[in-house]
Amino acid sequence: MDGLDSAQLRTLAAVVSEGSFDAAARLLHVTPSAVSQRIKALEETVGQVLVRRARPCVATDAGRPLLRLAGQLTLLEREALADARGPLAGGGRVRVAVVVNADSLATWFPAALARLPQEAGLSFDLRQDDQDHTAELLRDGSVTAAVTAQREAVQGCRVLRLGAMRYRALATPEFASSHFAGGLTASALAVTPLIVFDRKDRMQHRFIRAVAGRPLDPPVHYVPSVPAISEALRLGLGWSLVPEQIAEADLAAGRCVDLVPGRHLDVPLHWQHWRLESDVLNALTAAVRAVAAESLR
Repeated sequence: MDGLDSAQLRTLAAVVSEGSFDAAARLLHVTPSAVSQRIKALEETVGQVLVRRARPCVATDAGRPLLRLAGQLTLLEREALADARGPLAGGGRVRVAVVVNADSLATWFPAALARLPQEAGLSFDLRQDDQDHTAELLRDGSVTAAVTAQREAVQGCRVLRLGAMRYRALATPEFASSHFAGGLTASALAVTPLIVFDRKDRMQHRFIRAVAGRPLDPPVHYVPSVPAISEALRLGLGWSLVPEQIAEADLAAGRCVDLVPGRHLDVPLHWQHWRLESDVLNALTAAVRAVAAESLR
């Protein structure tokens, strides 16, 4: 088999990241026909279909290893070029794609990015997904690193434990007295509205099972925004588990109460990244670990 062409690999990465051949062509400053020819040539070299032509385009199982390779080569090439040119020559910025769960994005994770020196010339492509699913993007090569609940290393990656996000069950005082006058009993939990981020978010249901001793199926409001969940809580639309860092302000102000004082849910988080000797990844990992040590349990 012939060697892999770096331009074709970059084109594959552009098609998947941008979602279409036309968008990839705009990013690469070539024609859509050139993009199509490069992908076809790469598929002929490998002997497999690498891109599922859909909306958006996605990598096939055969394309995922090549997508990961394309990202790794791009990162290493940019670092090598920057080193060769020297600090006075400038050079392009290095873009790093990272997937993070919504609660980390809303609390501690941005501080880790802020700790990286501005002269490092980094641009971040942050993706958001549930912590139980973030490793999937790492596995298919779409991102360089992930904050994930998965402690087993994805193939080709390193994994480090960060700590745990602590969640507390909150509602307004009025909501609590109306719906949980007798406490968080199974009968009350089964009929009381619950606020959940999205359909991937099963944290609240795990908490309900732990408290009630059995799974329940309460009515659910899906609110896919961390600030909007807090607002929905304050407006009395339901109850929810809230990251401790966010819960503290509402508890101190009396806007919300802890429904089960002394009881909480801890969600362990891990940092997974490609197993590369990369200055960028090393600096990012150090910053993430430092901020996580200050912010997580």
